[in-house]
Amino acid sequence: MIRALKVILADDHAIVREGLKLLLSTMEGIEVVAEAADAAAVLAQLVANDADLLVLDLGMPGIAGVQFIRDLRGAHAKLRILVLTANVEPRMVTAALEAGADGYLTKHGDAAEIGLAIAAMRDGRPYISPVTGAASQSLSPIPLTRREREILALIANGTTTPEIAARLGISPLTARKHRENLMRKLNLHNAAELTAYAVRLGLPAG
Repeated sequence: MIRALKVILADDHAIVREGLKLLLSTMEGIEVVAEAADAAAVLAQLVANDADLLVLDLGMPGIAGVQFIRDLRGAHAKLRILVLTANVEPRMVTAALEAGADGYLTKHGDAAEIGLAIAAMRDGRPYISPVTGAASQSLSPIPLTRREREILALIANGTTTPEIAARLGISPLTARKHRENLMRKLNLHNAAELTAYAVRLGLPAG
């Protein structure tokens, strides 16, 4: 039997937590182990429960923006963090991912999107709400070739370098070089930053 994904729901609105809990109860392999309404409760529940995923509203009492994510990442390296927020600004998406979030889900989505986000977290893939990509079209990104956009989209979907090589029919060394060249061209340093840039371009992520 596959181990259930243990989830902590963190939102300062009880009705939101109850709605999420009810929805997640209909999904196979998901177990909500705790709830939290503020930053202190989040920290306490993470100590008390062996959770795999934290669904986190950044607007809760005691949370000072994305620094809270950085602190969580430092203390809980294996914890997956899915931000749940009403904020669709691309700069917030970028900041959250760079701080260590694994996904960014907006409250504008529906039950189907929540399911997609949770599935991505369970599979170790990033997830970013499409609405945030649509909101970023006014940005002026660095021009990329068709192959660079292809590789960027694969990275944003959590595809590893060996998997990219197999998908594109190239050697792992070539795939790694493509990745390094892309990061150098965009002045980015890790997969989270590349994923955030993919959002800016409106590329599919998650």
